[in-house]
Amino acid sequence: MQSRYVGRFAPSPTGLLHMGSLMAAVASFLEAQRSNGLWLLRIEDLDPPREVAGASASFLSILSRFGFVWDGDVLYQSRRSERYAEVLAELLKNGQVYRCQCTRKVLLADGLRGIDGFRYVGRCRDSFLPDNGQVAYRLKVPDMEIDFLDGIQGFVRQNLQQELGDFVLRRADGFWAYQLAVVIDDADSGVTHIVRGADLLDSTPRQRYLQSVLAFSHPEYMHIPVISNAQGEKFSKQTLAPTLREGDEVQQLWDALYLLWQNPPAELRRADLAELWAWAKTHWHSGLIPPKRSVAVTLGQNFEYKFL
Repeated sequence: MQSRYVGRFAPSPTGLLHMGSLMAAVASFLEAQRSNGLWLLRIEDLDPPREVAGASASFLSILSRFGFVWDGDVLYQSRRSERYAEVLAELLKNGQVYRCQCTRKVLLADGLRGIDGFRYVGRCRDSFLPDNGQVAYRLKVPDMEIDFLDGIQGFVRQNLQQELGDFVLRRADGFWAYQLAVVIDDADSGVTHIVRGADLLDSTPRQRYLQSVLAFSHPEYMHIPVISNAQGEKFSKQTLAPTLREGDEVQQLWDALYLLWQNPPAELRRADLAELWAWAKTHWHSGLIPPKRSVAVTLGQNFEYKFL
């Protein structure tokens, strides 16, 4: 018997929500609504040095202001350290994880480019280093292809060893890596479908491999194109993307639907939120979204987004 659809939205408080965030929230929410499923909210507050003060609290108020309703309690990754440590200890015991003392300088010196920066060559794989408080923990990956079918991007294939190398599950500074936390949290929350930006597409094969190692089930994936400027830079916190504006929720929701290729009627720009959401829930169709990793847009003086 197929389990009930469980989706999620999982923003990181390293900045405030912007249009790209709203697009991911809208797409994941409407996919869950279309399937009569659950939609969970998780705050991925794993990196305190990069957090923006008050961002986590603002997420809840902003999402509520836009009319989002999530199921159950909000999950905060910062409160899950014991669970992550439990899983890491088991992987270490089974010989699937090892300690690594290689610095970024060492990786730069090796000079092997990979799909996610520099590829790790496994220098510490057989070193059996003690935990002196300054080591990272890496997962051993095989020289084999990991593939899956994405609901928007199509067939994806990646050789973890040749394109990435053994990857980090806990950083040398003691903070948990995104790859470990997201896999554990999705499994523990019963997430069956993940809808998120295509900037995370290259992370998916390593997450699927870790799911296999931990005997977790594989969720279905759907990666929406991210929006970028004319120079090809992703609209993000790092590129100073405009944050979502209070009091202009209808226009911004309309823009998000437009940028998701849903072709909302122009007259709905002047509707109320309930009417716009009713239209979106009735007409949502992910098949309209093209298999692109990014799409260039321009932002007008009246904060209206247009495709370039």
